[in-house]
Amino acid sequence: MIKAKTALVTGSTSGIGLGIALSLARQGANIVLNGFGDVAGPKAQVEALGVKVGYHGADMSKPADIAQMMDYVRNEFGGADILVNNAGIQHVAKVEDFPPEKWDAIIAINLSSAFHTTRLAIPGMRAKNWGRVINVASTHGLVASAQKSAYVASKHGIVGFTKAVALETATTGVTVNAICPGWVLTPLVQKQIDDRAAREGITVDKAKVDLLGEKQPSLQFTTPEQLGELAVFLCSPAADNVRGVAWNVDGGWAAQ
Repeated sequence: MIKAKTALVTGSTSGIGLGIALSLARQGANIVLNGFGDVAGPKAQVEALGVKVGYHGADMSKPADIAQMMDYVRNEFGGADILVNNAGIQHVAKVEDFPPEKWDAIIAINLSSAFHTTRLAIPGMRAKNWGRVINVASTHGLVASAQKSAYVASKHGIVGFTKAVALETATTGVTVNAICPGWVLTPLVQKQIDDRAAREGITVDKAKVDLLGEKQPSLQFTTPEQLGELAVFLCSPAADNVRGVAWNVDGGWAAQ
């Protein structure tokens, strides 16, 4: 199915990105990782699955870095057959208190980076008449929450971008879709839980339950592995005609 194809997963040294990379590697895809922090650990996890693994440390807020990363994937792996745009950051504040530099960074990393990777990946996918672009959006690409104006704007933007590029590639073997997770217990979310516990003077476990209870009716976190398996499905022949969807995996959040 995707054996020996190459998947570039941005923001994949931890959390959702690493979960997706591991799921694709289990199906035989070669993986190019990207992200900050520990690289050796995640790389070893993927290599243990017997596939070729590369890494590029592009800063996803910088178009020149992204172009260098795409050149690296083309030169070392023959291009990205599967592109997973996952890199993302968050900042929480009321709009009147929102630092403009934080707004710019969130839009750059959560939204503009996907434009830059996609515009550079699509020509190679068209040439092969096969490709998969999977944008990791969020339930916040479908509904809003207070104090997250930049994040919500960026994720709504990525859903719209997904639909537009899906239409442009609709008659080709290239599909473009978005996954919209609700609460996933990643380092990003763990930080929000820890901050909440400290702010409200409650235990971390109580902060977790309170967080889920506000939004996610299942009261369960989605796992990176579950999102990875959805990405595998979107890469399969069964999903050849799944185009332009925003597939929420959110424990019923958006159903309310």
